[in-house]
Amino acid sequence: MARVADIHPTSLPAPARAVFERVEQEYGAFGNMLRVLAHRPPAVEHLFGLLLDFARDGLISRRHLEVVLVTASRLNACHYCIQHHEPRLEALGVTAEAIERILEPEVPGFDATDLLVRDYTVQVTTQRVTDTLVDALRARFSEAQIVELTLRAALCAFFARFNEALEIQVEPELLAAEVHGAH
Repeated sequence: MARVADIHPTSLPAPARAVFERVEQEYGAFGNMLRVLAHRPPAVEHLFGLLLDFARDGLISRRHLEVVLVTASRLNACHYCIQHHEPRLEALGVTAEAIERILEPEVPGFDATDLLVRDYTVQVTTQRVTDTLVDALRARFSEAQIVELTLRAALCAFFARFNEALEIQVEPELLAAEVHGAH
C-alpha cells in the first residue's frame, strides 16, 4: 500500500478522469501510480497526457524508448518502473539476458545505436552529459528526437523518485502475469 490514500478516478475532474481512463486502456496497468498522482489532477492530466501524446506520435522507436526506460529505471532502482518496462522491452525482441545486462559495457543483441541510446540515458540520469555523446547522437537522431530521448530519461527519473518516495506498489495484475510467465 502506498504512503498516501488512493483517489478513485471517478472523483477526478473530467479532463483528468479522461486521461486516467485512456492510460488504463491504451498505455497499460499504471492504476496504482495514477490513483496516488490523482491527489493532483493536473499532474494526471498533463504528465500522463504527455505520455499518451508521445505514444501516439513519438519520434523515437518503441525499442529505443524502452531501452531508455529500462536503463533509467535500473539506474534509479525503481522497482515499479522496472516491473512495467522490462516486459515491454522483452516483447520487442530484446532477450532477457540483454535486459539483465543492460548496464554492462557490452549488451548481447544491442547494435551501436541501442548502445548510444543506453549510454545517453546513463549520462542524462547521472547528470553528466558530454558533448562527445551528444555529437554522436546528432549523427543518428534529429534534434527533436534528442529532445524526446532526454525528456523520456528525465521523466523516468521523476517517476522513479515519485514511486519510491510514496511506495507505489506494482499492480496485482502485472505481478500475476510475471508469476505466470506472461510478460
